[in-house]
Amino acid sequence: MARVHAPEFPDGLDWINTGGRPLRLEDLRGKVALLDFWTYG
Repeated sequence: MARVHAPEFPDGLDWINTGGRPLRLEDLRGKVALLDFWTYG
């Protein structure tokens, strides 16, 4: 069975609760992650 690799997050995104550092998929490997897509209107 072929694996599908997720693309890296684009540069310049603002992440909450990361201490100001960018978030990488490598940081999430082996962890459960909940992504909440929120928009301000």
